[in-house]
Amino acid sequence: MTRMSARKRIALVAHDAMKPAIVAWAKRNREILARHELFGTGTTGGRVAEGAGLDVTRLKSGPLGGDQQLGAMIADDKLDVLIFFTDPLTAMPHDVDVKALTRIATLEQVVMACNAATADFVVASDMLDSEYTPIEEETDHAR
Repeated sequence: MTRMSARKRIALVAHDAMKPAIVAWAKRNREILARHELFGTGTTGGRVAEGAGLDVTRLKSGPLGGDQQLGAMIADDKLDVLIFFTDPLTAMPHDVDVKALTRIATLEQVVMACNAATADFVVASDMLDSEYTPIEEETDHAR
C-alpha cells in the first residue's frame, strides 16, 4: 500500500438484504462522500447513485465478477476504503469471492467497514480528508 491522497477512492458494496441500509447511510453522508471518488458493484452502485444523488462508477454485480474487480483494484493500489455492508445471516453462493476480497483488503491495509456504525466512524475521521501512509507491519507471512 502506498500513500493515500486526501481524495479517497471508496467502494460501496452491500448484500441484497443490506442494500436499503447502504443507500440510507450514503444519503446521510452524501456531503462527505461527494468529495471522494466512488465505486460500487452492480445494483448497489446504481441504487446509491440514484438514492443518494452521488456519482458512482459502477462495476459488475458482486457474484458476476464485481467482488473480483474490487480485489484487482486493491491489488493494483486503486482503492483506499471498502464499505461493504454484509448480511451475516444469509449464506451467499459467492462467499469464496467475499472472503478473498476481505483477505486482500486486510493484507493491503485498505480501510474496511462492514456495518453502518463502523462506516460512520470512518467517514467521521479527520484522516478521511487527509493524506495517509499506512505503516508496513512486519509479519511472519511471506508475500
